[in-house]
Amino acid sequence: MSTTPEMRELKRVKTVPPKPKHVPKHQDLVNYKHAVAGHDGTMCDAGGELFVKPCTHAEVEFYESAKFHPDFAELMPVFCGSLTLLNTTTAASIHQQLPSLIDQAEIPKGLKDELKSHLDPSIAPAAAEEATTKEPLTADAPSTEEVGADNKKGEGRTGPIKTDRAIALLNASYGFKKPNIMDTKMGQQLWSKHASQEKRERFDKITESTTHKNFGFRIAGMQVYKGSHPTYITPDGKEELSTNVTGPNEEGFMTYNKFWGRDEVNDSNLVESLKQFVFNEAAGLDEDLGKFVAGLFASDLRRVEEVLQNEESRMYSSSLLFVFEGDGPALRAAIEEAKAKEAKEEEMERAMIELATSVNKRSAPRAISANLRVDSGIGMMDEEELKFVTESVTFDQESGEGIEDDDEDFDEMSSFPHIYALKMIDFAHAEWTPGLGPDEAVLLGVRSLAEIFEKLSD
Repeated sequence: MSTTPEMRELKRVKTVPPKPKHVPKHQDLVNYKHAVAGHDGTMCDAGGELFVKPCTHAEVEFYESAKFHPDFAELMPVFCGSLTLLNTTTAASIHQQLPSLIDQAEIPKGLKDELKSHLDPSIAPAAAEEATTKEPLTADAPSTEEVGADNKKGEGRTGPIKTDRAIALLNASYGFKKPNIMDTKMGQQLWSKHASQEKRERFDKITESTTHKNFGFRIAGMQVYKGSHPTYITPDGKEELSTNVTGPNEEGFMTYNKFWGRDEVNDSNLVESLKQFVFNEAAGLDEDLGKFVAGLFASDLRRVEEVLQNEESRMYSSSLLFVFEGDGPALRAAIEEAKAKEAKEEEMERAMIELATSVNKRSAPRAISANLRVDSGIGMMDEEELKFVTESVTFDQESGEGIEDDDEDFDEMSSFPHIYALKMIDFAHAEWTPGLGPDEAVLLGVRSLAEIFEKLSD
């Protein structure tokens, strides 16, 4: 059985050993602090494993339908299900729903157990009994009439959207010591067919005046550990610090808001702006590490391109989310750990091949290649480059015995260090469009990013 996208995500989240946690009270289901773009109102539990995002019904339906597009689903955060938000909904009551939600999710049992071990309400008093948990999330849970009303807030980092639904996803930035995060808004047309004329005209102006026009994407937001504070030239020729970049905050991150990517990043300085994300001597990210990270993203972007070329969809204002370990020493340690694990897994694979050979000698004379499939967990291509693929070892016996399913794989999987992640996100205005061909506007942005990261990796 081939390893699923969920199993790859499980391998990633298993990096940090699971430990029992108290169910968060109202104050513990916190605002997600690493959001760099999009709407306010996103939350995560105190440990950060699960990301709870208020969203439209259309986005819920898109996530639910992605199981029929497995290659595309591999690019998305792992979807654990959806929640209903009512006027009486509280943050604590959302958290109380999560164990049941995870139990019903179409994900491997091992991943369910991993998540539920962090959400078990039996190890702490029920959060709903606490007086402090009864404050309704009115901003996130409007009335039915409000849900149907047109949300006319501006594009970018805005207030909570009007919705009565939320989705639970695995958090792509969980487990990193200092996650550098960048959100790139993809495509050239940013509005869907349901947008008002005012919104179409406003978003078309954004496309025309930003890197969307020629590159098919723009930087919608960014956080960089120990990042630099860029300057700009005023109309009278003075050099001043950008007012759209703030920090460092208490964790050492510089934050680059939507207006920085919209107003200060242009065709001529786009590459230099992306360099600020991956090259950062102040955080210990020297040239070699920066090239290494750029190469990983370039490789994954070519995979995104391949998948989108084979899908018929339209995505308006969707994003690519880039995450990598922003602390140089921590990143180097993760790479060394990956190399050590690779050496250990190669030894295990040799042992498995020897075992398969021995088994086959005692059974019908069949070729080993027909009975054994070994996909390396982390393939070393040279001293500086890693290729991340999935690990599965499957014996093909006529009786069916010895075939490992996803749940059996869970117990034997290695823990892999957190180095990077690349996910497609934000599907409020996405749909499958059979017969219309691939989304060339989004593909333009993917190819532009791939080309830039390939150059940065040279």
